[in-house]
Amino acid sequence: MVIQLITRSRLVHPRRTRPANTTRRALESSPLYSEELGIDLAKPSDSAYFRWFLASLLFGARISETTAQKTYQSFVRHGLTNPQKILKAGWDFLVYPVMREGGYVRYDGRKSTQVLRDCEMLIADFGGSLSRLHDVATDARDVEERLLAFYGVGPVTTNIFLRELRPFWTKADPDPLPAVERLAKRLSINLNRYSRNSLVFARVEAGLIRRRRELPAT
Repeated sequence: MVIQLITRSRLVHPRRTRPANTTRRALESSPLYSEELGIDLAKPSDSAYFRWFLASLLFGARISETTAQKTYQSFVRHGLTNPQKILKAGWDFLVYPVMREGGYVRYDGRKSTQVLRDCEMLIADFGGSLSRLHDVATDARDVEERLLAFYGVGPVTTNIFLRELRPFWTKADPDPLPAVERLAKRLSINLNRYSRNSLVFARVEAGLIRRRRELPAT
């Protein structure tokens, strides 16, 4: 009888810890949203930074992630991967076929206007280079303020753009979204165990964003 009780106690304890550990390991290996789109932010490249900026503008709207991804892929398919080409394409072409092919229907005109105005500002103020925006900024808060100055760019879009650049830009350090912090606490994930500028932290954050949409609200 004593042996049976000991055996049972040894079996019960791991079951209590395994779900949290499994969830943490899964989050730590989550793909970045930029990786899913084929954007390699690890290589210092204005081309990659702009493509991620464009994707962030799309993700920042009130549409599904699937629609944002499809619309970004439509930009790529039409060769619109730098601000100069987008400006040359013009508003009508962005609305149709680019936005429509991605399923971006309700806000297609408004979003096309935003993308064009932001491309104009990027060229006028930073020579079309997001690397320059980062370099001239004094610190992380200044980077955020400069991004917020773009037309239609709010805190959510700024967060989307900067959170996956933390491991690669020294001045990219946005605070995690409140929803991310709440879900981390709910899943017993201690965000403080990670360095905020590490790749693993960026992966955990991306994973939490996805889980936030999957789990029911409490």
